[in-house]
Amino acid sequence: MSPKAPQAALRWLALVLCAGLALQIFFVARIAAMAVIDPESTTFQRSEAWTQMARSGQLRWRQQWVPYAEISEHLKRAVIAAEDDGFVNHEGVDWNAIEKAWERNAKAQALAARAQSRAPEHPPHAPGTRGGSTITQQLAKNLLLSGERTWLRKGQEYLLTLLLERLLTKQRILEIYLNNVEWGAGVFGAQAAAQHYFRKNANQLAPAEAARLAVMLPAPRRFEKTPGSAYLTGRTRTILGRMGHAQLP
Repeated sequence: MSPKAPQAALRWLALVLCAGLALQIFFVARIAAMAVIDPESTTFQRSEAWTQMARSGQLRWRQQWVPYAEISEHLKRAVIAAEDDGFVNHEGVDWNAIEKAWERNAKAQALAARAQSRAPEHPPHAPGTRGGSTITQQLAKNLLLSGERTWLRKGQEYLLTLLLERLLTKQRILEIYLNNVEWGAGVFGAQAAAQHYFRKNANQLAPAEAARLAVMLPAPRRFEKTPGSAYLTGRTRTILGRMGHAQLP
């Protein structure tokens, strides 16, 4: 091996480390700026825009930023009750919720395996997995990261989650989340969702309407196409019952 090879490898390693450090500094600066500057778009939104343009050559897009005070408290409570009931108390990651999600997914996979062993000629649908991600984790992922599923990206998500919690208030995190989360194909944010589904502004949502929107969040494009879903109706009733206990930041 050439004596220059170790030196070249060290130079490449130094370049990679410097690039990684520069990326983290960029993330810190970007998140710190969000304390006072509303983000115009997220990485997830830009990816969806490119996908729409590539498929149809047209862009279907509805989004309008509204301040925290102009979003219905019913919607805030409903989203916290449905997505992250410990939002105001945790520091970004809810390890208990993650553990419970793993247990639910393991049980679902075991049930599916038993069903297939009893009737191999009629294989069941693959069980849907449920995550334990907090609102802050979801914001970190959609705001600044790609959709790839790797351990490196997951590690970056945790780091960004901690940065969001340290640099922004809980109220600001929830405000940015509610203004950018997807609520249907090309429908982003509470104001666009309220107008799209109920023909009203985000501050006018009734409790049942807010609960219904919150229930849509795990799969908004699917529920947009199946508004009469029995699951959607039943889950909405459940979230309505939990909203009174949801703590707001």
